[in-house]
Amino acid sequence: MAPVRMSSEAFDTLVRDALDALPGWMASYLAEIAVLVEDEPAPGTTPRGTTLLGLFRGVPITAIGGRVPGSIPDTITLYRLPILRACDSPEAVPDRVLKVLGHEVGHAMGINEAELRSLGWR
Repeated sequence: MAPVRMSSEAFDTLVRDALDALPGWMASYLAEIAVLVEDEPAPGTTPRGTTLLGLFRGVPITAIGGRVPGSIPDTITLYRLPILRACDSPEAVPDRVLKVLGHEVGHAMGINEAELRSLGWR
C-alpha cells in the first residue's frame, strides 16, 4: 500500500476540523493544551516495533487537577507522515486524524491505553 500524499496545509485543515468535531466534553480539556503537527516523531521517541501517530506530553488532569499556572503548556502532537502511511486512501485520513486526536485528549484526561482502545479511540 502506497502512503497517502497530502500537503501540510491540507493536513492542518483536517486537524482544525477534527478539533471542531470532538465531543464537547473532550473539547473542554483542550483549553490549556497546545495541539501541534510534526512530520515525524523525534528519533528515539517511538518504541521499537510500534508506529507513533500522536503523543501527549504533560501531566494528565486527573494527576494534578489542572495545569499549574505559569508552567509550560501540555502538548498533543500529531505526526503527519505516520498518520498518512496508516491510511489506505485520502478519504480515510480525516477519521484517522480525529481518532488520534481523541486518543491523545484521552491521555490528557488520564485515561489509559486499554480503556481508550475499548472506547474506540485507537
